[in-house]
Formats: sequence, structure tokens, C-alpha cells
Amino acid sequence: MDGFQKQSRQRQTKPIIFNVCNFASMRAQSDASISSVEQEQNRPEANSAKAPDGQPSLLTWDEVTTMFHEFGHALHGLLSNCQYTSLSGTSVARDFVEMPSQFNESFASIPEVFDHYALHYQTGEPMPADLKERMLKSINFHSAYAMGENLAATCLDMAWHMLAPDQVPTAEQAAAFESEALRQVGLLDAQIPPRYSTSYFNHVFGGGYAAGYYSYLWTEVLAVNIANVFAERGALKPETGQDLRQKILSRGNTGDLMQMFTDFTGMQQPDASALLKARGL
Repeated sequence: MDGFQKQSRQRQTKPIIFNVCNFASMRAQSDASISSVEQEQNRPEANSAKAPDGQPSLLTWDEVTTMFHEFGHALHGLLSNCQYTSLSGTSVARDFVEMPSQFNESFASIPEVFDHYALHYQTGEPMPADLKERMLKSINFHSAYAMGENLAATCLDMAWHMLAPDQVPTAEQAAAFESEALRQVGLLDAQIPPRYSTSYFNHVFGGGYAAGYYSYLWTEVLAVNIANVFAERGALKPETGQDLRQKILSRGNTGDLMQMFTDFTGMQQPDASALLKARGL
């Protein structure tokens, strides 16, 4: 998701937002050449070959949820109603940038939505019930492993940023530092190594994520809490979506972000246990 123009009442500009959906060409690239938020959330791009000439490029489940994710970003930009461009749309803290998009992924598996798009590309028939059930149950396959490697990378990122200048290890000492940092937080496990090691952890020192890699999991907590509110009120009821629009999506960075969360959910504090339940843990 990106934009050609941000919304602003001061400048009387309407948002011009776009999603890039070059799925087939992305499959042809190696993971190393793709730089996206989705990769950092444990979404390795599919390595399947581009469809033969004359045949459609069908989407993997990973690509479908990525499309829903990026459309969540698009809604954050499109529905903005702020005075200044510097505060409009997605100009919010890192965890709140990703909240609408991670939340929007939940619609991909809502039965009414799933049945609308998960059709056989030739016959138009819906996915058989038994296959649908097995596929949706597989979403949380290895979720404990994914959580472990994510937490390890998160803690490693924070450990580097807690060092004083005179404590920074040399390149030769980096591996030992990583092991000790993970041991201290109880995450040193040869069977579940951190998702990234320092030598190839792009977000440790750049890209705006320094000391903020934890925000992906925290964002997921917020997103799951909001998805639960939608499930309780009626996920496809227009008034539920309108409430989210008025209290969060339209407001950009014009107020306290956690207060916006409270205004919509009614929760004084996010419930982290909801994340474990959503991941089947």
C-alpha cells in the first residue's frame, strides 16, 4: 500500500491510495530481494512458478491474507479525515500502523467472506466443506514455533539497543552476545533459533524499526482484540465498521492512540491472552 496524495482538510486534498498486487512477479523473486512488512511477520513469499501462458496465476493462502492486510492499510489511508497531512492516514506510531492491516486479515477466514472468493477458478464452485475445514484448521500449524522464533528475535533486537557504547561487542563477539542475551530471557533453544541473527536482521539498526521489532506482536494483540469485538457485534454489520471508521481509521494521529483503542473496544487495557487463543496456543 502507498499513496500518491494524503488526505488533508487544511489543503483540501482527498487521499489517493493504491495497493500493488504483483503476486506473480513477486513469486519469481528470491526472499532476499523482497523487502516488505509481511516478510517480517513470518510470511515467506510463495516460491511457486509463474503460471504458464494463457493460465491464471492463482493465489496462495499467504497471498490472499497479504491482499487483505494491504487493503487494511488502504482503508486507513482512504478513510482519513484529519486537518493536517502530517497527522492523517497511516502517520501513526508503528504498532498502530500495522493494527488496521493485521485486523483486516481476520476477514479472509470469516465464512461469508471466504465462501465469496474461495471458488474453483474453472467451475465457480465453492471449496468443498471438508477441504475448507482442513485448510482453515491448518492456519495455526507450527504457531508455537513461530511465536518462539519471533520472541527470540524481538528480545535480541531489544538487547542490542540496551547496550551502552562501551558495551557493544565486536563482530567476533556478536554470536556469544546473542546466545547470552537469549539465555538471560529463557529463549536460548537450539530447536527454536531466533528468526533473524544479527548479521542478517535488517530491522535491528535500520528501516525505522530499531528497538521496535516487538511492535509486530503487540500490534497483533490489538488487532485480535478488535477482531473479537467485531465477532461479538457482528463482523459484517455496517454499524460495526462505521464505528471503527469514526473512532480509529479516520482519526490518524490526532489523539492518544490507546484511547482510540479503548473508545472502540471499551477495554481499558488490551488483553494479551486473546493473541494466544487466536494462535491456538
